[in-house]
Amino acid sequence: MPANVFNSEFGKTDLREQDMTSLSPDSAERLKLAFQECRDMEGTLGEQLEAYAAAGRKIFPAYGEAVDRLVARIHENGGGENAPRPGDPMPPFVLPDVTGRLIDLKSLLEKGPVAVMFYRGHWCPYCRLNVRAVIQALDQIKALGGQVVAIMPEVQQFAEKFKSDADAPFPVLTDLDNGYALSLNLATFVVGRGGLVKARFVDPDFRKRMDIDDLIAALQSAS
Repeated sequence: MPANVFNSEFGKTDLREQDMTSLSPDSAERLKLAFQECRDMEGTLGEQLEAYAAAGRKIFPAYGEAVDRLVARIHENGGGENAPRPGDPMPPFVLPDVTGRLIDLKSLLEKGPVAVMFYRGHWCPYCRLNVRAVIQALDQIKALGGQVVAIMPEVQQFAEKFKSDADAPFPVLTDLDNGYALSLNLATFVVGRGGLVKARFVDPDFRKRMDIDDLIAALQSAS
């Protein structure tokens, strides 16, 4: 899907959790508690994400329905079809981290395979669940010689908040205009040292993320 189509779809419907202005204080508190319960539950990342999505539907049905309509439109427009596939070269990037230091993909790949993960923002509960699961798997990732880099369309202040809140020990980069992310579609890519994509997870539904076991297996293969 062309980036401008992807961008226009998101521009038509503001689906940021922080902008749910129709939520009552009671519903907002219930949603917060649901996130905490899903974060602390036993189970896979996929199960946690599904549980939170189900809770959100129950607490705020209109939001779930809006997401469903958005995802359906993106699928109809071929969402993810143009993203790099396994065996394709990963487009390079040079983006600032939370300190303003420029980080480039080529330099990262010199140290080993890289999981390039795109996040919507510090406010996104699905992103927070995702990054927590990744951090819990970091020992396995490092044992394979792998690395993680997060990319998000936020100003430095909020990228730093995301990194700090998650206690993420890997780079969190700012792609302020979403230009790099939109050129690829929102996804997770595992890139080998030769710069080729080894595996990917591309789904317009931000409520779904690459399974951690699949991420580990892809990094192992890339190593």
